[in-house]
Amino acid sequence: MVSSSYFPPYQDASPIVPDSPPSPWRSRANVLRRRPLQFRQIAFIVATLTISFSLLAFYHFRDSPSATLQIDFPSPLDSDPISYRPSFDSTHGRIPHGHHAPAQSSSTSLAASHSAPSDLPSSSLSVSKPDPVTFSLIMFSEGSAAEGAVLIKSIILYSSSSLEFHIICDQSAQDYLERRLNLVTHPKHNVLVRFYRIPHDNMVARIHREGAINTDHSAGVPGLMKLFIHEILPPTVKRAIFVDTDAFFISDPVELWDRFDASKPGTAIVMPYHPDQSEPDWHNANRICSCIMLLNLERLRELRLMDSSYYRDDPQAARVPALAPPAFEAMFGKPVEAGDGRMRYEGVKLGDQGYWWAIVDHRPDIFEYLSFDWEVSSCLMDMYMKGLGDDDADDAHERYVQVHTDNTPDAGRAILPKMVHFNCLDGVDRYFDWPGWSDPNDGLAHRWLPAVRYHVGYKWLWLNQPASNATLTIQTLYDIKFADEIFALERAGTTADISA
Repeated sequence: MVSSSYFPPYQDASPIVPDSPPSPWRSRANVLRRRPLQFRQIAFIVATLTISFSLLAFYHFRDSPSATLQIDFPSPLDSDPISYRPSFDSTHGRIPHGHHAPAQSSSTSLAASHSAPSDLPSSSLSVSKPDPVTFSLIMFSEGSAAEGAVLIKSIILYSSSSLEFHIICDQSAQDYLERRLNLVTHPKHNVLVRFYRIPHDNMVARIHREGAINTDHSAGVPGLMKLFIHEILPPTVKRAIFVDTDAFFISDPVELWDRFDASKPGTAIVMPYHPDQSEPDWHNANRICSCIMLLNLERLRELRLMDSSYYRDDPQAARVPALAPPAFEAMFGKPVEAGDGRMRYEGVKLGDQGYWWAIVDHRPDIFEYLSFDWEVSSCLMDMYMKGLGDDDADDAHERYVQVHTDNTPDAGRAILPKMVHFNCLDGVDRYFDWPGWSDPNDGLAHRWLPAVRYHVGYKWLWLNQPASNATLTIQTLYDIKFADEIFALERAGTTADISA
């Protein structure tokens, strides 16, 4: 055993064989175990314990509901008008970059009122509720509703705001849509769907009251209703986006809605414009596409876009002529006899688009151009040569391969698809049934078939967000009167029905 005047005697627990010399390694270890703690060691232990207890106290105080800090610094949400939704399985609660947030609006909002997360004081949040993005759609027949359902689904899927759909339709279209809409019980944002049920005879009567418009387009009488959306929807709906059913979004429709705020005060119509196109037999009506339009309904009502015998028969109203008749006559000439005492403009092609072209050509002051980003159309040589694939393609490459942008407002820039339109696929009622999709050598199928399959096959049920408190509301209006009918009723001081 090793002893020292400094260390008291210590009996090692390990037995030592008598008469054997002590091991120097074992003796040294015993000395180390017996040495008392030095000052530095004691200080280190005290510091460690102090830090540990300090951190424990900090986290306990931080997580205490009664001790949540109130900081008066501006909230990062103040400049980002987004709808904040707490959700454990969603990233929608994150603060987006400013250019991803919808523009702030002073109009009344229908967005859902969501509670702040429990670990963040509600007083520190400043959440803007933007206008509902409003669409007006036309669907007559189950076939058009089948296409329109994909369009509506894509809008709900990508939208970062509440939505309104004002759908002019018949019974078969409503039935088809309702079966799918009823599957959405917890949408991400509030959705209002309002069906406007207008009998075919009532639509024909309104066309006859106008005086001379007609159509030989496959869309028929319902297609001409695009000229009367501002008369069908109530005055409380001040603006709306119209989209043909054979299209779907691949981006947030809020970006398109924001285009209204960028328009000039007197603008009534915003739509794509193709000055490079020419077709004299159509009066060059292919220079626009009424497949997608931003309609300032309030402005169209002020201008009294369409004429009516009710206006012409009223001495006071007749002093302010409707906008459309002089535009139609400037392009098509005076109406001619069409039999049965009716008149008609000759040479009008492409249905409602022919009339819209006459209007914007005659009154360019109420018209603005919409970027081709929102009208990637299969009618235009394979959609500007845009499509999926080559995900590393840069801006220079995109500009090099694209077609039909020279001598247009979009010349010199790469088209960035935000909505795709599968028109001019003849021979089928539904664009997704087009036989060309099964042709591996078809350029359109090669570039866009995966997108078509995804959006058609995306299940309505998947639009639900279990943590959401937003709702989808469906309303149906049956006794629909056009604005000219309401005008006549008010002049007569009665609510009695007016015969056509």
